[in-house]
Amino acid sequence: MRTVAVVLAGGSGSRFGSAGPKQLRLLAGHNLIEHCVRTFDLAPTIDEVVVVATVDISAQVRRDLARYGKVADVINGGASRTDSTRQALSWLGARVPGDTKVLIHDAARPLVDQRTIADCVAALDHSDAVGVVVPSSDTIVEVAGGVIKRVLPRERLARCQTPQGFRLSVIARAYQLADADATFAEVPATDDCGVVLRYLPEVPIAVVPGSERNLKVTYAADLTVAAALLDSADPPT
Repeated sequence: MRTVAVVLAGGSGSRFGSAGPKQLRLLAGHNLIEHCVRTFDLAPTIDEVVVVATVDISAQVRRDLARYGKVADVINGGASRTDSTRQALSWLGARVPGDTKVLIHDAARPLVDQRTIADCVAALDHSDAVGVVVPSSDTIVEVAGGVIKRVLPRERLARCQTPQGFRLSVIARAYQLADADATFAEVPATDDCGVVLRYLPEVPIAVVPGSERNLKVTYAADLTVAAALLDSADPPT
């Protein structure tokens, strides 16, 4: 069964606090998108890579990624993260014969490693959906009206990372049901596992352990942390 990695590189990066798309900021001489694509391109279990980018940066992204042989296409994204996933699913549905494994990854996580990718692909041999998680080391509380209402049980909590993995038929069906739900936009999903959990609750989402190294670059200061992590050790294989 083929495996396709989808790198979501849309969005405005409004929290990053600088002019220009966050995805094109440089980290050790390469932009964040290229860091992700290079890792997937080197992964032996990945057959193709599809990048979803905003229209205004798509031409540059194509130029930057021309050297990577597994990049099948750079396609235009949508207004939201879920819209960009829809664009990728439409591309896959028209070009990929039969079912396949799909890993969906945020370009804002440039330090994804080979172990995480391999574990996700292997987990899809016996699961229809896979989420990458790391345990929460902090106590998590529920807050309302400026006060703490409830302390949540930390031993049952984890933080989600990407990639998230799916059989194409499963994630496509989840989005079909989301598209048919007029209330979907009222409580937008922040990731693709959330769409499956909401519309296909009967499908178990298996857990793959993530890595603290696989941080999400949300704020400008996160680039400094990412650079330090790159300097501290070679990327895991």
